[in-house]
Amino acid sequence: MKKIGIICLLVLLLLPITGCGRKKSTEPLTVTLWHVYGGEVDSPLNSLIDRFNSTVGAEQNIRVKVELVSNSGSIHKSVLAAANSDPGAPALPDMFVSYPKTVLALPDQDILVDYRDYFTEEELAAFIPAFREEGTIGGRQAILPLAKSTEVLFVNRTLFDRWAAQSGADYDDLTTWEGVYALAEQYAADTGKCFFVHDYHFNYFQVGVESLGEDFFRDEGVRFGSGFERAWEPYARAGLAGGLWLHDGYATEPLRTGDVVVSVASSASVLYYSDTVTYPDNTSEKVTITSMPCPVFEEGEKLVMQRGVGMCTVKSTPERERACITFLKWLTEPACNVEFVTSLGYMPVTQEAFDRYLPEAVEKLSDPLYVSLYETYLQTQEAYTFYYPPQMKNYLDLESRFENLARLKLMAGRAQYLEGGHTQDALIWETLDSFKLDYGT
Repeated sequence: MKKIGIICLLVLLLLPITGCGRKKSTEPLTVTLWHVYGGEVDSPLNSLIDRFNSTVGAEQNIRVKVELVSNSGSIHKSVLAAANSDPGAPALPDMFVSYPKTVLALPDQDILVDYRDYFTEEELAAFIPAFREEGTIGGRQAILPLAKSTEVLFVNRTLFDRWAAQSGADYDDLTTWEGVYALAEQYAADTGKCFFVHDYHFNYFQVGVESLGEDFFRDEGVRFGSGFERAWEPYARAGLAGGLWLHDGYATEPLRTGDVVVSVASSASVLYYSDTVTYPDNTSEKVTITSMPCPVFEEGEKLVMQRGVGMCTVKSTPERERACITFLKWLTEPACNVEFVTSLGYMPVTQEAFDRYLPEAVEKLSDPLYVSLYETYLQTQEAYTFYYPPQMKNYLDLESRFENLARLKLMAGRAQYLEGGHTQDALIWETLDSFKLDYGT
């Protein structure tokens, strides 16, 4: 009996030890993320992730860990390096933000989750169709929209109103491309300065030509049809007159310095504006900068470029994939999504967010610049169709060559115009012919 008692005691003492391997871990399942929203320290998304981790994540034993906060270009390079197993490249995270160009450049697109496996048709239908369609690649929902931007018109009202009082210019003129470029000509003649800058000349032509009912692309190149000529004429006329900013760089800078009055740029660039403009002579002035919907061609369709990355999820294990999906469904829930995007100057991604939650959020905004932006968003979503570029592997090459060459041709034409001996009308078409010859089709 004594022997049996000793044996039982030993068994009891050993049970906790032998049972450790079978005991459920209390450590959360950690999934990793690369994103672009803010900085490493001051990021609105990171703050939301902390909330997720302490609420839904804690309940479901999930933790989202941010490994990298950078710009989309750097993440694009890092993703491709990791996917191609380049020496020294980091391992792919569980989730990363992406444009379609990144997915198209992957050596194997099948490494990504198809969100249709985790979202019902009803859940996917809740997203703005154009936002969802941009992320549909090869018949798969490879990218999930999280926060979108678009192109809007920013105007320094202080400078515009000052000039308008003398010139008769009107804000209605800023609703069409014809009106914008006509004002640019007039402003250059009145002041000797530039009036307008476009962040992406390629986007102006692409969206503009498509809005006129003509295909911008043909095969693997650009189609130079009558719609392109219509877009070129006022654009070139303003450029030759000196009213169009032709220097390289982002459109935010010349507007911040007062070198131009009006810009068309990504709505996300609102982050870089303030109520003070510092001029090239180092004098400063308090100004009012507001936004308006992107101009369109007279009698053209109201199309506008959609911008902003979405989220890709890397295939791993069912448990890790489901953890990522749990987080993404939480982040794209309308109320949460509106809170997220309004902290950054972006648009929400579902119709319910636009209709129900965004108007309420706008009423709570105190910064006039952001109030104006979100009123512009609401107008744009109601009246415009969001355009997205076709999925072409050579798209970036077409874009970069176009941007550089268009500026160079108009700068050369501007120099010829100032030298004399060439009429403006003649140079408009001479520069176009020269551009087409050097760019190719």
